[in-house]
Amino acid sequence: MFAVIKTGGKQYTVAEDQTLRLGKLAAKPGEIVTFPVMLIGGDKPAFGKPTVAGALVAAEVVEHARGDKILVFKKRRRKNSRRRRGYRDDFTLVRITEILTDGKQPSKTAKPRPQKAKAPKAEAEAKLAEKKEAAPKAKAEKKPAEKSKKK
Repeated sequence: MFAVIKTGGKQYTVAEDQTLRLGKLAAKPGEIVTFPVMLIGGDKPAFGKPTVAGALVAAEVVEHARGDKILVFKKRRRKNSRRRRGYRDDFTLVRITEILTDGKQPSKTAKPRPQKAKAPKAEAEAKLAEKKEAAPKAKAEKKPAEKSKKK
């Protein structure tokens, strides 16, 4: 099932467990926010006028961040005029948790995310330490090459 939501003057097609970059929202990380639904697709599509009655999309705010810097460079040739400006857009990263229909309300807590298997920091640091120790030994074992004297 998918839905089309509207936020910040833009429309997004979303599905469950999808992450989106939206314009900055006034919500703290970990909070659940809801969006009105304009269209629901799937087995029984429903079109809104302008929104579908009794339908909501619930999302968990993951983090607030800033995007990549966009550089604007203006040059007027032969005038010795150059201007450079940078801009970084604020955004909110959200994860879609539920697509609700029939007037249901979102759960107050976010669903637990599936955790990826990560190596503990201690193991990673141990591996780096081993590599650093092995590097000087390899250099010490090498003998300097004998130079041939030409007469």
